[in-house]
Amino acid sequence: MRSWGLLLRTSRDFDGFSSGTQVPIGRPPSWRSGAWLPSLAVLLLCLAPVLWLSKMQQARAVDAQEQAFGKLVERTQAAMLAQLRTCGLLVRSVQTLFIASEEVSPQEFEFIYSNLKPRAHLPSLQALAFAEHQPGLYGSRYPTRLVAPLEGNEALLELDISRQPANRRAAELSRDTDEAVMSAPFRLVQFDQPGQAAEGVTLRLPIFSPGAPPAGIEERRRRFVGSLAVSFQVQSLIDWALPADIREGLHVAVTDVTGARPAPLYDSHPQLGWTHAGERVREVEVNYGSRIWRMRIAPLHPPPAISAWQDTVLLPGALISLLLALLAGSLAGTRRRALELGWKMSHQYRESEERFRRLNELLPALVLLAEARGGRIRYANQAARNQLGADVTGMSLPDLFEDDGLRAQLLEPGTGGCENVEAVLCTPGQRPFWASVSISPVELDGHAMLLMVASDTTEQRELTDMLSYQASHDMLTELYNRREFERRLDRARASRAAGGPVNALLYIDLDQFKLINDTSGHIAGDQLLAQLALVMREQLRGEDVLARLGGDEFGVLLSDVGGREGAREVAERIRRKIDGYVFVWEETSYAVSASIGVVMIEHPDASLDDLLAHADTACYLAKESGRNRIHFYSAHDDDATRRQSEMEWANRLRWAVDEHRLMLKYQEIQPLAAASQDGPRIELLLRFRDENGRPVVPGAFIPAAERYGLMPMIDRWVIETAIAHFDELHPAGTGVRMVTLNLSGASIEEEALGDRILGLLRTHRVDPRRVCFEITETAAVRNLSRVARLIEQLRAEGCSFALDDFGAGMSSFGYLKNLPVDFIKIDGSFIRDMLEDPMSEAIVRAVADIGHRRGLRVVAEWVDSSEVVAALVKLGVDYGQGFVLHEPEQVVFQRGDA
Repeated sequence: MRSWGLLLRTSRDFDGFSSGTQVPIGRPPSWRSGAWLPSLAVLLLCLAPVLWLSKMQQARAVDAQEQAFGKLVERTQAAMLAQLRTCGLLVRSVQTLFIASEEVSPQEFEFIYSNLKPRAHLPSLQALAFAEHQPGLYGSRYPTRLVAPLEGNEALLELDISRQPANRRAAELSRDTDEAVMSAPFRLVQFDQPGQAAEGVTLRLPIFSPGAPPAGIEERRRRFVGSLAVSFQVQSLIDWALPADIREGLHVAVTDVTGARPAPLYDSHPQLGWTHAGERVREVEVNYGSRIWRMRIAPLHPPPAISAWQDTVLLPGALISLLLALLAGSLAGTRRRALELGWKMSHQYRESEERFRRLNELLPALVLLAEARGGRIRYANQAARNQLGADVTGMSLPDLFEDDGLRAQLLEPGTGGCENVEAVLCTPGQRPFWASVSISPVELDGHAMLLMVASDTTEQRELTDMLSYQASHDMLTELYNRREFERRLDRARASRAAGGPVNALLYIDLDQFKLINDTSGHIAGDQLLAQLALVMREQLRGEDVLARLGGDEFGVLLSDVGGREGAREVAERIRRKIDGYVFVWEETSYAVSASIGVVMIEHPDASLDDLLAHADTACYLAKESGRNRIHFYSAHDDDATRRQSEMEWANRLRWAVDEHRLMLKYQEIQPLAAASQDGPRIELLLRFRDENGRPVVPGAFIPAAERYGLMPMIDRWVIETAIAHFDELHPAGTGVRMVTLNLSGASIEEEALGDRILGLLRTHRVDPRRVCFEITETAAVRNLSRVARLIEQLRAEGCSFALDDFGAGMSSFGYLKNLPVDFIKIDGSFIRDMLEDPMSEAIVRAVADIGHRRGLRVVAEWVDSSEVVAALVKLGVDYGQGFVLHEPEQVVFQRGDA
C-alpha cells in the first residue's frame, strides 16, 4: 500500500495534496585557480568513491539484466501453467454435463463441444473424448464411445485406451484422485502418418455413477463408469502457450521429467545448441495434472555490454571530482554544486514516480481512491474510467454499488473496508457489471482515504449461470430435466409429509412416437417434442412443474390440486390438447396422442422411487388399456401388482449388470451317433447371482427384461464377454469346436448388431467359424426380413446359425426355406413326450427328415434319459442337449468369482 501512496501523493488528479518541495536549481560556479596540492588531494579523495560507485552501478546493471531475464522466465512458466489450467477448466466444464445427465448422447456431447468453442482458446486441441469403463476378470477395457469433433478423429471411436499405457495410467490415476491428470506423452492415433508430429498428451477427469461425490478411493473405483479426456498435439500446445516475444527472444525447451526417463516435448530452436547461452540458462518446473514439465530457458542473444564510461557515473563522477578539486576553496562553487546535485536527484525522483503512475494507468484492474469522510472519489485509473465513465472522479464511492447494505457500510465513519466482495457496480449511462471488490483504509499526507481495487467478473458469472442452467434443464425443450424434476418432486413429498397440501404427479408418454422418428427422422421427432412442450406448458398454472424425463416421456408436478378430481381435470385438459394437436412435417401430417398415469401424493410414507414407479405403472396400464387415456394408480389393481413385480425384476437385473453379477454357464451339445473328434460344442446359458449369492435362472427375469427393453443390453453383455474370453469358456480352451450364443428378438431389430459382432470378432481375433448364433422361431417369424439380412451378413464371414424351439407352432416349415440356417433345434416339449406321445414322435421324425433334406444338422433339446437318446438315434437326430448328456457348468474364467 506504500507504493500506491507514493503514486497517489504525486498525482495531479488530487486537489489539496502537496506535490513535493521544489528544489531551487542554479548553475555551477566558474573555474578558479588554487594550490595544486590541495586540489590533487581533493581529486584523489573524490575519485575513490566514484570508482567504487561505478563498480557498484555496473554490478547493479548486470543484476538488473538478470532480474529482467528472471521475469521473462517467470512469465514463460506462468504462461505454460495458465495454458494447462485452461485445458483443465475445459474438461471440468464438460464433466458438469455428465454429472447433470444420467446418459450423455453423442448429440449432447457434440453440442457442449460446439457451445464451448474450445479451439478459440486452445487451437492445439485435437479431440474431446469419453471412454467407457468395462471391467473384466483379466483387466478393464476402456473403449472410446463419444468423440468431438468427429471429423478428423474417426480413428478414436471404439479405440480401447487400455492399449495405450500412458493414456490408461492417466485415466486410472484421475479415477483414484478425482483430480485432473495429464498423461505421459504418447503417439496420437489421429496423426499416425509419416511426416506428422504425433506426440500428444491427454488431460483426464473421471466420470462416476450418479449420486453424492465418492468419499474415498474404494468408492471411486466401484462407481467409476468412464474417463473424460481432451487430447493435444504437445508441440502445438506448448508453442501456442508461449507469448510471441518469448518465442522470438528466448530459447525454450520442455521435457517431461515425471518418470525415471525424461521425455523431450518441445524445443523452440532445435537447430541451436545451448553453448550460445553460456551460463545464462535457467530451469523451472511446471507441476500440473500429476506431471512435472521442466522448462530450460536461455536468451537467444547475449545482453548488451555495460560500459563503465557510458553506463555508470564514472565519467560524470570524474568530472565532478575534478571540479571539486579545482574549486575546493570556493564556498560558492561548493554550494552551487550541491544545488545542482540536489536538482538531479529531485528530477530522478519525479521521473520514477511518473513511471510508476503510467504503469498504474495500464493495469487491467479498476483502481479508485476516495475520501474516507463523504466518499468523494479523487482518483480513478484508466481501467476504472473505461468501465465506470470518464466523469467517475468526483462521484461518491458508495453510489457505485447497487447493494444498499454495502452502500450503507461505506458511509459509516471509520469503516474497515472489505475484501473480495462480489458486488454489482454501475454509474449513470454505463452498463452495470459484476466485480470482485476489495476496499482498504489508507492514510496519505495526513488524510484518511479509501483505496478500492476491483476486477470485472461478469463473464465468469455468466458462464457459471449457463452451466447451472444446463445442469437443470433439457436442452431440446428448455424444460426441467429429470434430475431437477426429481429434486422438486422430493421437496413436494417432504412437504406433504410435514402436513402440506395434496399434490399430484402426472407421467405422460406419447403414443406412437417411434413411428414419427422412423418415418420422418429424429429431427422431426425433436421438433414435435419441442412443440408439445409449449402446448403442455400453456395448460398448467404458474406453480406447476413440467419436465422432460427422457425420450418422449414428460412429468408434471401439480401443486395443491385439492384432490383426485382436480388432478383429473388438469390431466384431461393436457390429454385433449395433445390429442387435438396435428403435427405437420414436410407435407405429412401426424395425429398425436398421449397416455397419462396419475399418482396422488397424499401418503407421507411414499418414497421418491415409489412415486416414480407408481406413475410409470399407471402410464403403462393406460397404454395397455388402449392408449390416449388417463389411469390413476391404485395399489389394489392386479395389473399394477403384476407390473410392480416386473419392475422389481427389471431393477434387480439392472443392479446385477451394474454390480457385475451376471454369470455364464455352458452345456455341451453332444453328437448322438458317434463321439466327436473335432472338439466339444457348447451353448452358453445366462444366470445371475442375487443379493444372497444364489443363482437365478432365466425364466424368472427374462420376461421382465423383454417387457422393459433390457434384452439388447443383456445380449450385448453376453456377446462381448463371451468373445473377449472365448478360449477361457471351456476347459478344452482353444480346442472348443463351436460356441452357441442366443440372440433375442429385440437385439435382432438393431441395425448395427452385425457390424458390432464382426468388430468384436476382429478385435479379439476369434475365428467366426467357431461361433454359432441361436434365434428362436418366434423372433425369426416376427422379423423375417431383418433376420435373413443378419444371417447373410454373418454367414458371409463364417458364422453359423441355429433356429431354436423349432416346431413349437408348426409354422416354421413355411419359413424354413427362406432362412439360411445351419442347425434346427427341435422344441424340448416334443422330446420330453416322444416316448409316450406318438404325435410328438411323429413331429420329431418330420422335423429331422425335413432338416436333413435341407442339408441341416438337427439338435434335440431336453434330452433327459438314455431311452430318449436311443430313440433319437433311430430317428437320425444328429446332436442332443440335456441333463443326461451334460449338466451345465460355470465357464472357466468366472470360476474364481463363484
